[in-house]
Amino acid sequence: MTAYSKSILLFALNLLDAQLTVIWVSGGWATEGNALMARLMEAGYEPFLFTKLCVGALVAHMLYRWSYLTLARRGLNFVLSLYLLLMLVHAATGISALGWRTPDSVAALVLNLPTGLLALLS
Repeated sequence: MTAYSKSILLFALNLLDAQLTVIWVSGGWATEGNALMARLMEAGYEPFLFTKLCVGALVAHMLYRWSYLTLARRGLNFVLSLYLLLMLVHAATGISALGWRTPDSVAALVLNLPTGLLALLS
């Protein structure tokens, strides 16, 4: 996969994350975990979406623009991995919002995955 296609995928996942976050928060199924973005969401969904998409586009562009650097390529792969894990959290939230009952151990694993990953990296 080229750096360009990875950057496009990063922006697409950012867009999907923003849309799903608005759906889950407006439905009362979740809260925004990022305090700054939560404040923007309190001001309205438009400022939240505008800021999230602008930051996502800027990061995707910067990582693509400097993809000739090893650090940028590794950073792009790392951020894509985090977003793919975040999509698992969104899937678990969606399953819960639809009323489907999942085994507690699987739900606990998916919900604790970001914390476990951060603990592993620190």
